[in-house]
Amino acid sequence: MADQEVPSDCIQIKGARQNNLRNVDVSIPLNRLTVVTGVSGSGKSSLAFDTLYAEGQRRYVESLSAYARQFLERINRPQVDDISGLSPAIAIRQKNTSRNPRSTCGTATEIYDYLRLLYGRVGRIICRGCGRAVQKDTVDQIVDQLQALPEGSRLYICFPFANSLLDLHSEGDGQRMPLQQLRENLLKQGFHRLVVYEPEGAAVRQLPDWTPSADDLDALSILVDRLVVEEGISERLADSIDTCYREGNGVAEAVVLADPEENRPERRLRFTDRFECQYCSITYRTPEPRLFSFNNPFGACPTCQGFGNTITIDPDLVIPDPRLTLEAGPVDPFTKPKYKKFQKKLLSYAESHGIPTDLPYQQLPEEFRRKVWEGDRGFPGVRGFFRYLERKKYKMHVRIFISRYRGYARCPDCEGERLCQEARDVYLGGKRITELTNRPISEVRQFFDDLRLSASDEAVAEKLLKEVRQRLEFLVKVGLDYLSLDRVTSSLSGGEMQRIQLAASLASSLVGTLYVLDEPSIGLHPRDESRLIDILKQLR
Repeated sequence: MADQEVPSDCIQIKGARQNNLRNVDVSIPLNRLTVVTGVSGSGKSSLAFDTLYAEGQRRYVESLSAYARQFLERINRPQVDDISGLSPAIAIRQKNTSRNPRSTCGTATEIYDYLRLLYGRVGRIICRGCGRAVQKDTVDQIVDQLQALPEGSRLYICFPFANSLLDLHSEGDGQRMPLQQLRENLLKQGFHRLVVYEPEGAAVRQLPDWTPSADDLDALSILVDRLVVEEGISERLADSIDTCYREGNGVAEAVVLADPEENRPERRLRFTDRFECQYCSITYRTPEPRLFSFNNPFGACPTCQGFGNTITIDPDLVIPDPRLTLEAGPVDPFTKPKYKKFQKKLLSYAESHGIPTDLPYQQLPEEFRRKVWEGDRGFPGVRGFFRYLERKKYKMHVRIFISRYRGYARCPDCEGERLCQEARDVYLGGKRITELTNRPISEVRQFFDDLRLSASDEAVAEKLLKEVRQRLEFLVKVGLDYLSLDRVTSSLSGGEMQRIQLAASLASSLVGTLYVLDEPSIGLHPRDESRLIDILKQLR
């Protein structure tokens, strides 16, 4: 073999001596599926992983700059005389080494990253108070809305002189600016008229004649412009609205004056450049990709920091056997010699409330069991007991004692969904992002197959939807349609993790890459084997 000419369409290995290999010479064709088989200990992994993959990865790392190499693991050269025709290599092993509690099926396949982009770009906020859609008003939208009014309608364009405006014009020390000084500042900026909302309707008053009073601020607005709806006012109208947004802390108003001849009453329209519900006055954060990341403090639930669960006192550890009577000591920490006084307090509290101490704990009234846990006057309860210990946890033995009764519980604020409330107020196709990630992949794929967006949203989301649908399809093809995207990767089996990585590799569309797979068909149902073979062929 050494004297023969090396074919250009194969990987040529000469003198492989890694581990238990003994001067192995082998030729592996490129762009083909090559299976390495043999009995246990025959050197399959030594050839495939410790020689081929190791050398391919080493050469790729060596091609990077010295600065980049310092962040990558150093790989030793395998014991081999020469390997020619080798491409950059990717190894997908039959084991799960993930221990990161933040890593999920969605993040491992990058589907969740595309979902974050989707919800950040075309998601719609639904008010948690009234259930109505919440959107901010752009200048163009306001101009279109006002120009659609009947021709000849008279308008006052203004911004509210509300208490929130005082914060915008606050002094450097954070104190609110005096009303008199604020009036002088507005006059210097060229605002000379007020709109006063009286029972008879909106009336214009001169700002210099106004006597400042904090009581009537909500009934005042600063007049920016007066217009009549007609052709050719769009540019002037846009400038006026923009001025209102800039000077009015993001709020603009349009007063449509009454027209007795047309029997049209006066209307006061309010616009904002923030996501704020006009009915509930709840302000929402602008949807953006980082808002939907539980790995980012901006979007993670503040209570559980994006883990979905919290460490708390576990009732099952505190009361391991609810069949015990109060006399027998169902509360485990109260039975320890050092804390017997709490057991005595419990019995005394039960007797003072007429609760029999010879009944099993699980048969006691629910209200009494709640007080055993929460505490009551004269009895600290289980929570009070652990609060007492928290003050002494500077001692090592106390910290160890407390840890015996701690466990993981679903976060009470996000209910295990990991995200802050603002992220859970955004919907796409009637679903929150967490409603998609906790469903089986087969259902998520069906959701996106049926999803219909408006023409403008479709133009924004077209490429994102293509990536999401493609990656979901790959997961279904490798037989993982029963998993959910929020499934933690550390809970997956080795075979499931391998197929997750395989689906991610397929979606990356790498060309000219050597894939080294460790027994990819293990754990597969026979009906899935043909689909796996088709997917492996796509890697070529």
